[in-house]
Amino acid sequence: MIYCDYNATAPLRPEARDAVSIALELGANPSSVHSVGRKARSVVEKARTQIASVIGARGEDIVFTSGGTEANALAINGALALIENPIILTTDLEHPAVKANIEASGVPVRRIAVEGNGSLSLSDLSDQLNDMGDHTPFLILMLANNETGVIQPVADAARVVRDAGGFTHCDAVQALGKLNVNAALLGVDYMAFSSHKLGGPQGAGALWFRVGAPLKPQQLGGGQERSLRSGTENVPGIAGFGAAVSACMSAEDAKRVSAIRDKFESLLSDVPGIRFFGREADRLPGTSNFALEGFKGETQVMAMDLAGIAVSSGSACSSGKVKTSDVLTAMGVEETLANSAIRVSFGWASELKDAEAAAEAWLKAARRAVPEAFMEKA
Repeated sequence: MIYCDYNATAPLRPEARDAVSIALELGANPSSVHSVGRKARSVVEKARTQIASVIGARGEDIVFTSGGTEANALAINGALALIENPIILTTDLEHPAVKANIEASGVPVRRIAVEGNGSLSLSDLSDQLNDMGDHTPFLILMLANNETGVIQPVADAARVVRDAGGFTHCDAVQALGKLNVNAALLGVDYMAFSSHKLGGPQGAGALWFRVGAPLKPQQLGGGQERSLRSGTENVPGIAGFGAAVSACMSAEDAKRVSAIRDKFESLLSDVPGIRFFGREADRLPGTSNFALEGFKGETQVMAMDLAGIAVSSGSACSSGKVKTSDVLTAMGVEETLANSAIRVSFGWASELKDAEAAAEAWLKAARRAVPEAFMEKA
């Protein structure tokens, strides 16, 4: 299988595998005061320091969670519980884990417009901030979109929200390990991360929060993680998370992965009618989201799978029902084309031959499914 689905889960990095293996041998509770417990605690704190150093933050401002979903939920619900008279500002670009918590909060919500290239409209954000009344604005904005890879203007958005007396939560799950993520430069109040998106093990995540930012615990118990997230820490998962973050892509690696993605897109660019979404904006190095009308996304995923290529559909599938992508709809993409979108994503272990094999497999499948598109070229 040639793996081209890094935005779903990145393959486990060898550094992370080694760290997990060592931590599993400890077999102790990091809250225990005996020597083995203290060793387990040191593993957790080492990972906390590793993550903090990458994002330019203090270790004590990082709370470990079970993953990105819990980290987002803790930030959203923990902040809204303490912010006076909040109103949420967000877009239709957000991950379902974020949308579900927004909907369940019961807090008033305003939608910020999205540009055709997949980026939040800063002008619309500014206009809406001028009409907040006595509400405290709470912006919820991802750093990089999981479907298109488009990088959002988080620093600029957070600045205008802060000037309006508000707070900003940033879902940085897709960004960490692929972009330079710096808490101070972004100017946000909360950031959520996930281990398995960057080559760490599944089941580990983290929330960073700014000193003084309101945050009410959502899970109570023994007082772990400074009482902000009680429950015995997942020591092996956290160890692998820290090791994966330390092995994050350098600028040179990012350029290499971008070249792989660009090669893939170049091999498909001559197909009449093909559309690449978010291509005009800054994107994650390895993400390509595209569509050929008439070639349904789920059909493409199955065809690629039979050819030994792992990719994802651009539409969210739940309980056997296919739903048109909210992200592409927000970008103004018509439904029939959006339903033909798939996402191909490369990462730290990808090679140029992966892009070539994926492109060849897709072109073969497309010629069988929509031969008229290729007849037009002829």
